[in-house]
Amino acid sequence: MLLGSLRDLAPVVVVIFFFQLVVLGQPAANLLGLLEGAVLVVVGLTLFIYGLQLALFPLGEALAFALAERGSFLWLLAFAFLLGFGTTIAEPALTAVAAEAARAAAAAGAIENTEAARDGYELGLRLTVALAVGLALVLGVTRIVMGWSLPKIVIGGYVLVVLLALVSPPDAIGIAYDSGGVTTSVITVPLVTALGIGLASSLSGRNPFTDGFGMIAIVMLVPIILVLAFGAALAWI
Repeated sequence: MLLGSLRDLAPVVVVIFFFQLVVLGQPAANLLGLLEGAVLVVVGLTLFIYGLQLALFPLGEALAFALAERGSFLWLLAFAFLLGFGTTIAEPALTAVAAEAARAAAAAGAIENTEAARDGYELGLRLTVALAVGLALVLGVTRIVMGWSLPKIVIGGYVLVVLLALVSPPDAIGIAYDSGGVTTSVITVPLVTALGIGLASSLSGRNPFTDGFGMIAIVMLVPIILVLAFGAALAWI
């Protein structure tokens, strides 16, 4: 596992060293700090991957199996929604994007340039994205259980994105796409993937390879739709 992390990070380290020494012409004295940082990154990535394999993947699969065995579809949906909402609302990347979006909106005159208005905008955006991820997991779980077509859902979702982009303010479009990207966090992705695979494995007639994947695509898509709708609503209020 350590060798795998080293192999994956080697191209990045080589590029950084090349630009450090050849392009930027920085002194070699800085190489020691870069080497120390590279070693720490390799060790951290190795421990992170080991932790995913040891805890998060088995946890997601076990919960999916247990809820499927109980035969309660509503409990399964409730778990999926709370998992998506809970792992997203406190996501540091989303907090950073929401804070920057609030400051940009205030500077552009879209909202009042007061602390209360900025905090309200930031909280509203975070709640919207967290709600969207929860609904996305509900949709993803329902798709696996019902056997719905993933391509139809994704294509239909992006058609809706295009339509909403036509009526949303221009400044909301970029925020919407970034909000969809920050939902794929280091905690959400492993749990969602494990949930999908575990659920597909526990249901007869479902293939974990063909039916268990695809939830991440939905998780990225639904926040874009809801944030665009959120921006359009603010523009028309």
